Amino acid sequence: MTPAAHAYRQLLQQGLQLDLSRGKPAPEQLDLSMPMLDMLASDSDCAASDGMDCRNYGGNGGIPEARQLFGALLGASAAQTVVCGSATLEMMHDCLMYALWHGFAPHAPWRTLQQLAFIAPVPGYDRHFSICAAYGITLYTVPLRDDGPDMDAVESLLAAHPDIRGMWCVPTYNNPTGTVYGDAVVRRLARMQAAPDFRLFWDDAYRHHHLGDTPRHTLNMLEECTAAGHPDRVLAFTSTAKMTFANAGVAAMAASPANIAWWLRHALVRSIGPDKINQLRHVRFMRDLPTVQALMRRHAAILRPRFQAVYDAFTQHLAGVPGVHWNQPQGGYFIHLQVPPGTAKLTVQLAREAGITVTPAGVSFPHGDPDDQYIRLAPSYPAVAEVATAAHGLALCLLYALELHAARATQALPA
Repeated sequence: MTPAAHAYRQLLQQGLQLDLSRGKPAPEQLDLSMPMLDMLASDSDCAASDGMDCRNYGGNGGIPEARQLFGALLGASAAQTVVCGSATLEMMHDCLMYALWHGFAPHAPWRTLQQLAFIAPVPGYDRHFSICAAYGITLYTVPLRDDGPDMDAVESLLAAHPDIRGMWCVPTYNNPTGTVYGDAVVRRLARMQAAPDFRLFWDDAYRHHHLGDTPRHTLNMLEECTAAGHPDRVLAFTSTAKMTFANAGVAAMAASPANIAWWLRHALVRSIGPDKINQLRHVRFMRDLPTVQALMRRHAAILRPRFQAVYDAFTQHLAGVPGVHWNQPQGGYFIHLQVPPGTAKLTVQLAREAGITVTPAGVSFPHGDPDDQYIRLAPSYPAVAEVATAAHGLALCLLYALELHAARATQALPA
């Protein structure tokens, strides 16, 4: 028995039940926001700054102080910001639905196009891909480089396919690669030639989720699109899902005045108003941009040891292994592990059999990973010791997978 096979057999005997599959906040992170629950008592003043009673209907765009706070988080004015619901995924889905059925006047609804298509940089966020798949929207992929999407590929696709109407972007600490879009890429996205009703779905979920000592930032896409003469091009999204409480946070969108009016017009059909009590609670807890930044530094202090545990395990077992690389992102929630082609699925399978759950290989590509070489890890939720155990175990699974893959390749060679 080889050392790799022996190590894997020992791993199987440990009876592990560990999960690195989704980017969930750790319990300690959720605890940071528990004081928010005390912001409103039964005798609290529940009026917004404009006098609106937050316990009642209305306020489709969000209460004024929430629009101001989230505008600051997105680099926009309150007038260019709407606050609604708890998840940006819902807002992005609704924007797509409104565009499908109503379009952006004076342009026709997107459903009337012969072949509605979006562009997706890869590796990317699997839930973006799921939205398009659910509604039969064609997805063209472009490589994601160290400074953002391959813009030559983006512009070539736009020239070749006139029915492209959108592009998914996670510009700051991309899920899963940690990529931060460079200035030149942002400006090129703002200036490129596209259909007049083309929209950048600018999912800035990790804009304030820094891990390193030197925060990374992207240019303000709203300002860049306006300067380029395309003020309506971008719909920018963020939420507090990983700042306060997942699924009980607040989501926001910033866009041009025309896009905000468009959103409000269609959102009024969908709902008589958002949860303004939750917005008021968040505003009184988060207060302003400096307070949010201080909160996020506390989040980072909780997350950094978890990420470091993965780096340490990989360095111990995988340093110098040909074809194996992993990123050390300066923010966000994910570590991106690159393995030799043809071994990602096998590694994930071996890990699952050993009781270590990771995201299925290939989910960061809408049509599957053609080279079978990328694995997304989310080390945020388990305790540090559990993250370390899972990372060590995954490394041993990879070493065994490499051995099995090599043996199978040798057996497949002609005599």
